[in-house]
Amino acid sequence: MKNTAALAVFLALLLAPLSAATKPHIVFVMADDMGWGETGYNGHPVLKTPNLDAMAAAGLRFDRFYAGGPVCSPTRAAVLTGRSHDRTGVLSHGYALRLQEKTIAQALRGAGYVTGHFGKWHLNGHKGPGAPILASDPRHPGAFGFDEWLSVSNFFDLDPLMSRGGKFEQMKGDSSEIIVDEAVKFLAKHRDSGRPMFAVVWYGSPHAPFRARDLDKADFAALADLSAHHYGELVALDRSVGTLRRKLRELGLADDTLLVFCSDNGGLPEIRPTTVGDLRGNKGSVFEGGLRVPGIIEWPRVISPRITQFPACVMDLFPTVAEIVGLPASTMLQPLDGRSLRPLFDRELGPRGQPIGFRYHAARALIDDRYKLVTTNLAAGQFQLFDLLADRSEKRDVSADQPAVAARLKEQLLAWNASMDASFAGRDYPEGKVSPPDPESVSWFETPQYQPYLAEWKTRWEYQNYLDPASSPKKGGKKKQAAK
Repeated sequence: MKNTAALAVFLALLLAPLSAATKPHIVFVMADDMGWGETGYNGHPVLKTPNLDAMAAAGLRFDRFYAGGPVCSPTRAAVLTGRSHDRTGVLSHGYALRLQEKTIAQALRGAGYVTGHFGKWHLNGHKGPGAPILASDPRHPGAFGFDEWLSVSNFFDLDPLMSRGGKFEQMKGDSSEIIVDEAVKFLAKHRDSGRPMFAVVWYGSPHAPFRARDLDKADFAALADLSAHHYGELVALDRSVGTLRRKLRELGLADDTLLVFCSDNGGLPEIRPTTVGDLRGNKGSVFEGGLRVPGIIEWPRVISPRITQFPACVMDLFPTVAEIVGLPASTMLQPLDGRSLRPLFDRELGPRGQPIGFRYHAARALIDDRYKLVTTNLAAGQFQLFDLLADRSEKRDVSADQPAVAARLKEQLLAWNASMDASFAGRDYPEGKVSPPDPESVSWFETPQYQPYLAEWKTRWEYQNYLDPASSPKKGGKKKQAAK
């Protein structure tokens, strides 16, 4: 009997680390409009990012990591669903995520995780600057699986007005540091509950309107004011990443936490020096500068530090977590556009085997390991083929040199595009249609729900150009800004 009891204790101790590793804590962190070139480790000429550099040095650093689309809301939909954004109804910024979609937060909550969202949401169909999300909003973060949330509808900056589960709270300080502090409180609160935790931290930086603290932009005095504020915001963002990593260690969570950092789309063209390195295009483009973003995955107990050239994307995050946690296939809506990266944590892999597709308005792109097929207007029928391993700047069309590759990728792209059309029409849902119908993408300040707050909010600096355009130095401020 004693031997049996001793064996049981031994087996329990042996299996305990394995159990922890199969259900790690998970933290997704995402910047807003941070280009591929805006890190120290990618050689930016003026910006220093010591904390991101340290994370990259300690984890799996991707040279070829892709957003879900070239603007923000599409990538957020892709992160949550593992599906390309058009399948989910999120055609562009300010479009609503369909309630029929299945999200990673819902799946993890069903697997026993406690879930929290902190920061920018932008999946409830509202355009305009970040406003606190109403408790009555049918598409608030809680509707998609988040137990706790401190969120705003879109981009936000210094001293933001936010919504905690529908209750408005005036916050003080830099927005990046605010939401990291809140995420840390969430992790500390639930650490001893015995439940694994899933936290999503979606920054509002370095999205316009740029407003950095004087100390954070001090190193950029030689730059134009717009660029100095932009890079100052990234200084604060980087510092908050350092805070998050340090707090994970202090809480004893770091070794068993899967921590992911990326951006939601490529960098901005108006900022100097360049935000995208030597890549072609910027935010809004399906060239590399609009899609390729910083990407790092850190998990100290499992991942040994290295740099990988394996092409990966945000659509891969849900399938990766599903394999790690053991989520049933039914938690993910088919078809998926991502694949699990779990095997990559242990070793380098061969060809990806599953192309990564993008579409945004009339543009399309398909990445198949080495090659990328691009058209800026599908209806026009003009395609370009680039060898990304030899020419990541996409300077030379090699269609004439590789006609068989171009023909194969075109066939794959058209088939994928037809699949996207079917998904957008609702064929993936049990009902076979979109229900309820997709709401119109509107500016929140033009909805009846927000009218009671407009008089009070029109003097706030982040809303003034929208609610009181006559006070803006730019003519037509409200109309111009509303679409962003």
